[in-house]
Amino acid sequence: VSTQSTGTQLTQVMLRATILVSPALARRFCARAAAPVNVAIVAHVDHGKTTLVDCMLKHCNEDHGDRAMDSMNQERERGITIMSKVTSMAANNVRFNVVDTPGHADFGGEVERVMGMVDGVVLLVDATEGPMPQTKFVVSKALSAGLNLVAVLNKVDRETSDCTRVENELFDLLVDLGATDEQLDFPFLYASAKQGWCSLSADERTETMGPLFDTIAQHIKPADYSEAAKHPFQMLASMMEYDTFLGRILTGKISSGAARVNDQVHALDMDGNVVDKGRITKIQAPRGLSREVLEIGSVGDIVMVAGLSKATVSHTISHQELTTGLPAPQIDPPTISMMFSVNDSPIGGREGSRLTSANIRERVQKEIENNVSFSIGQNPDGRSESTLVMARGSMQLGFLIEEMRREGFELSVGPPQVLLKRDEKGNKMEPVEEVFCEMSENYSGVVMDALAIRKGEIVEISPAVGGRTKIVARVPSRTMMGYRAEFQTSTHGSGVMYCTFHDYEPYRGETSNVRRGVIVSTDKGEATTYALGAIEPRGELLSLIHI
Repeated sequence: VSTQSTGTQLTQVMLRATILVSPALARRFCARAAAPVNVAIVAHVDHGKTTLVDCMLKHCNEDHGDRAMDSMNQERERGITIMSKVTSMAANNVRFNVVDTPGHADFGGEVERVMGMVDGVVLLVDATEGPMPQTKFVVSKALSAGLNLVAVLNKVDRETSDCTRVENELFDLLVDLGATDEQLDFPFLYASAKQGWCSLSADERTETMGPLFDTIAQHIKPADYSEAAKHPFQMLASMMEYDTFLGRILTGKISSGAARVNDQVHALDMDGNVVDKGRITKIQAPRGLSREVLEIGSVGDIVMVAGLSKATVSHTISHQELTTGLPAPQIDPPTISMMFSVNDSPIGGREGSRLTSANIRERVQKEIENNVSFSIGQNPDGRSESTLVMARGSMQLGFLIEEMRREGFELSVGPPQVLLKRDEKGNKMEPVEEVFCEMSENYSGVVMDALAIRKGEIVEISPAVGGRTKIVARVPSRTMMGYRAEFQTSTHGSGVMYCTFHDYEPYRGETSNVRRGVIVSTDKGEATTYALGAIEPRGELLSLIHI
């Protein structure tokens, strides 16, 4: 506005301004007005979750790439998702907060802990393989949390896809898991995440992921936060990370009220005890592959809060006037343990810089704060320099050991041991895994014999695509240790095997003729026939013969 004066008259000249807003910014602005839709992408390993998230980011004109959500080095090297991560995107004036979850059974705790901050799940199923062991696990957790789901059959572009069979198998699975009538009324979508499209019909191919966003918005509704918005701020921490400048950053969904920078808050455990007090120093929200700094976090949104130094996963962050914590999702107990000790071998101290037992124990405790699947047990031999680490599987322990090695730790580890327990009557109970095997029908007999030796119970035998046989069995976890390499040998590398925790069942007795590990010589030198005779029954020997 410019003002000009001529004598006693005042003339005002109004200048109209035109503001040009990019489509991406307009979508974000419009999406903030409505409550976001929080969804988790869940599936069995290698069914295409992370690739689907890449396509969703691309559809919304967000930064994307090849497996962009797998940001950890080990994730990109192994080709699997290890930690759950949150991203956000806007489509059709609706904002979607999407959680990418792991598909391997050993990292199932990452799936369990995010169920409390989503409104529903997108269940991804391979159109050829159908529901797998981890599919059953993630579906059971979603149903127990009362969440509705949207089923997406991925990889329908393959010649071996059979959508009708997979649809029936998935529906039967939900019925067996006790889904309600509302949960059974779920839609099916058909997609090829690799090619970047999704459609409402198996016979129709589109060019975008638009049908997926439309279906999610129609069938997964956010909760009504009209009353919760009137209450003080409260949020359950579901994830934690550490920043050099901000300290601990806690991620979760705001259950009530609003979070504001400089608010005084405290952290409560599930019993209502105060574990930390502080001031909110920064609030961030996921936006694509980056984060947006906020002054206020609204109810129903997923945000990252900094300012507390002791709070961790499963703690409730709230205004100090509240004294009751939010219920945290139940996490399945660990089933395997391993002893972490100092490296006292002759070559100790040559590679790492963190060698003491105190360093090792402190690092394990730091991992437990962020990963609820880990825990520290009582050392059975009473050695203070050793740490008994309990987890969900050997792969999860292997991930931690490799991370510690890259950080400069040196340690020695003991053989994995299953965690036994007693029932109410004092009977010994052991963890049992549901084992899924698929191989050429020529090798099915060898696999069944091996599972029988390991005290396994065959649950299902059925034909699969391409002259293959599918076997589902329930086998004690202790007898499955070391079998994966033998399975690959007996099936000539053509078989696939997946294991997931089933339940604790009565101890099935000792086993015989099962190789449990390898034999390592403690020194160099010549071996005599007399010495080898006593060792040979305990495992396979490989020796160099000099003539």
